[in-house]
Amino acid sequence: MNAVEIHLLLNHFPTVGFSIGIALFVASLFGRNDALKRASLVILFLTAAMTIATYVSGSDAEQAIKEMPNISEPLMNAHESAALVAFAFMQLTGFFAWLGLWSWRRIPRLPNWNAATVLILAVVTFGLMARAANLGGDIRHPEIGDSQTTQDAAADPTPTIARAWGMYVEQHTWVWPTAETLHFVGLSMLFAVVLTIDLRMLGIGKGFLSFAGLHQLLPLGMLGFGLNLATGMVFFVATPHQYTGFLFFLKMSLVVLGAFNVLYFMLPNQPWNIGESDDAPLAAKLIAASAIVIWIAVLFCGHMLPFLGNSF
Repeated sequence: MNAVEIHLLLNHFPTVGFSIGIALFVASLFGRNDALKRASLVILFLTAAMTIATYVSGSDAEQAIKEMPNISEPLMNAHESAALVAFAFMQLTGFFAWLGLWSWRRIPRLPNWNAATVLILAVVTFGLMARAANLGGDIRHPEIGDSQTTQDAAADPTPTIARAWGMYVEQHTWVWPTAETLHFVGLSMLFAVVLTIDLRMLGIGKGFLSFAGLHQLLPLGMLGFGLNLATGMVFFVATPHQYTGFLFFLKMSLVVLGAFNVLYFMLPNQPWNIGESDDAPLAAKLIAASAIVIWIAVLFCGHMLPFLGNSF
């Protein structure tokens, strides 16, 4: 399976998964079904996580087809920028969906403001995704696209959002080191929470720490992850040609796997039964150990990009 096929395969997750998530969420609001509401929030959050791998795989796909005949570079740039905007809104939707799931343990219902925010963001995101998907289809299938749109994209000399950002980073030397600093701040926040919770599951701190108390740290870890994601996209969008190849895609796939992993500490009741002096069950220990391995692997892949990947 080549880079183009991987990108086309992954594209189905944001479109199909998000459609299912929105439909279930709307149905849960009308039916006032809390179980269905939680299920839809899980789907929206996981779809947003999958979109990370989907978006970054586009760079490899672009490198694979840009030299082919009848491929419009302006259309590829237009698709890239449309996908970037849709990606940003998708991540916002996923964050508020995750926040709703986290707050459910303390408030036995989804707050109205959170439900309204998720609904509005989801509808806007769906429209933006549809536009990005349509532009992506026009690249290889001009017969299904709007010829006027194609002509406008080819004739417009204005840089797209993504390319304009790349030019801004090149022209302002303070942007990259600032983003690097914030990236490591976010990484520190994320690892502090991951290690604190997972090491407790493995038995360290037993006697004075309960999972219910540590659960309050999860938003801090998610904030660190969000900071990492935002600054990581600063690098990727500015210089996408540096972030191609298997190692970078593996890193982002592990990030997606880490998002799946965190749901264990939010949805099942098993972790919540772990008191201050209780030993965690085997399942919790395995999940905790896997989380540590996943995030250390993410860190390793990131640091090895200049040596084993195509970066710098």
